[in-house]
Amino acid sequence: MKPTTMTMAALTVGVLALVPITGATGNAETPLPMTAAAAVAPQDDDHAGEAADAHGDDDHADEAKEAHGDDDHAGEAKDAHGDDDHAGEAKDAHGDDDHAGETEGAHGDEGGGDVVKLALEVAKEAGILLEQAELGALGESLSLPAEIRFDADRMANVTPKVSGVIDRLLVGEGDTVAYGDTLALITSRELAGLKAKWKISKTNEALAAQSLARLEGLWAQKITSEVNVQTARAEHESAKTESEAAETELHAVGIDHAGLEKIATAPDGNNANAYLTAPLAGTIVRRAATLGETVTAGDSSAKVLFTIVDDSVIWADIAVYKQDISRVLVGAPVALKSGAGDVIAQSTVAFVLPVIDEVSRTATARVIIDNSDRSLTPGQFVIADLSVGNTSEVLRVPQSAVQLVEDSPSVFVPVEGGFAPRAVMVGTTAGGYVEIRSGLEEGDLFVSGGAFTLKAQLEKDAFGDGHGH
Repeated sequence: MKPTTMTMAALTVGVLALVPITGATGNAETPLPMTAAAAVAPQDDDHAGEAADAHGDDDHADEAKEAHGDDDHAGEAKDAHGDDDHAGEAKDAHGDDDHAGETEGAHGDEGGGDVVKLALEVAKEAGILLEQAELGALGESLSLPAEIRFDADRMANVTPKVSGVIDRLLVGEGDTVAYGDTLALITSRELAGLKAKWKISKTNEALAAQSLARLEGLWAQKITSEVNVQTARAEHESAKTESEAAETELHAVGIDHAGLEKIATAPDGNNANAYLTAPLAGTIVRRAATLGETVTAGDSSAKVLFTIVDDSVIWADIAVYKQDISRVLVGAPVALKSGAGDVIAQSTVAFVLPVIDEVSRTATARVIIDNSDRSLTPGQFVIADLSVGNTSEVLRVPQSAVQLVEDSPSVFVPVEGGFAPRAVMVGTTAGGYVEIRSGLEEGDLFVSGGAFTLKAQLEKDAFGDGHGH
């Protein structure tokens, strides 16, 4: 006989109800009387009813799926507890647990989570630099104070070349200028007089040349005397010399040959205009000129109107104590560090001045720094970490290339699709370099610049994937 199901009577509190029970093997069973409370939470059923509420402690928790497939009460797993607070837990038994669903994929990316996915072209644009690991000299570390200074060869104090009145100012402090840019316009009677003198001398030279040519023609015809010809030649040479002297004076105040050609055709009054130009490319760090101010030139009282510096290359002057002078050698690696110990720049010792300051009793070791990123400012004090003393050839990498990844010193190496950290064992640190004792071999490619950026991205990816705990 096929299983039959009886219709459930309506339940009311305190009224007996009939519970439908499906027969699995034979005749329909007689409905059992139960209270409303019993219908909601049967306490004595050991089988399918408990499967819906099981929380892992019941001996029959797994029997809901298989063990009681033929049980007379199998149908109750779906319906008997329709009003129970835990209905539906058969699928997720602990649906409210913080780690629900982790079994399928919560940590599925952990195997590849240590790779920063970045194409090489994009990495280069982001400032990621690759180098081959190589052997290099590394000695003892010596930390000394240093001061950042402007390169004296890249600094200019601009003074006027002619006296006059400042008529226009075209730049201010903080402006960047290129070589030859106009800084100010000075109206100068002195310049106007020099140009006029040159024009007169050129005219006299031309007249003297004509006179000499005429007399030489007459001498050829035996019409004039040789004395007159010699006199004309002397006058021509004198006029020529005066013209050349006047031209030299104009060159001395900044008028080139192109400017000389414009003197004769210049509009009225323009020959008094003197343009103050930039002698080098750089930044205006000081402007002492005032509109309408009278300025003088040619003596010690000449005022510096502009100061221009090019800080793309700077000096770091290291104060070397007298007992350490013999240990500091030209070419020794140097790392400039901030007060917090971060490496700001790296270079080598360019030279050591052979004198000791009488006051500080220190010598100066100068380091030339590429400051194209403007990370260092003249006047700034830093710590210079030098590699000194007896050196040995070891496998070394820049100190900034070594980053702590999961509390382990690591360097980033290129892998398929990006960059991955590789744990290394480090040794001596000196002059901005770190000895690598294991984990990296000579010739291996590694990230020498931008390693901190990759570390930050790696930590960001890990946090975003939920691995921050």
